[in-house]
Amino acid sequence: MIKGYLLLITISAVTSYAGVVGATDGAAIAALPASVVVPLHEVGTQGIGHHAGQVSFTESRYGLVVTPPLEGLAPGFHGFHLYQIASCAPQKKSKKWISGGAAGGHYDPAATNHHSSSWGDGHIGDLPSLYVDADGTSTRAVLAPRLQLSDLRGRTVMVHAGGDNHSDHPSALGGGGAHVACGVIN
Repeated sequence: MIKGYLLLITISAVTSYAGVVGATDGAAIAALPASVVVPLHEVGTQGIGHHAGQVSFTESRYGLVVTPPLEGLAPGFHGFHLYQIASCAPQKKSKKWISGGAAGGHYDPAATNHHSSSWGDGHIGDLPSLYVDADGTSTRAVLAPRLQLSDLRGRTVMVHAGGDNHSDHPSALGGGGAHVACGVIN
């Protein structure tokens, strides 16, 4: 079921660009969606590591289409979020170093103070989970229907070690675990 959902998003994103790609006049070229490309790097308690790929945020009439290619990640689902502060640095909390901890919390301008899905009523920075193939690559696009490009500047995009249940129960913030890849959006 979930794989079908991810495939549907990918097909929708490609379909929305079909008219623009086939057009040859100047007006169609000007109608190309605006996008932001963010390089991601591995993060750990010692700081920022190797390049892990990138994600592109592209405007669509349905919200932002977020398209990787990422590499070097563990296979399976990974929590994926937009964070408040533009930093991938580790931060010490309660005598323990947290990878990417300086990014603060999930982007939540409405102060909902709860975790949800990208289409829910929680943090606006709660994105759909990323799926990583057996070879460690992620290439499937996801949709963030409540975000706009104007929300991104001065934020951080973060990939977690594990999946996300899009709830605060039984674990806070979806239970995705440690931050493993991070990118600052300038």
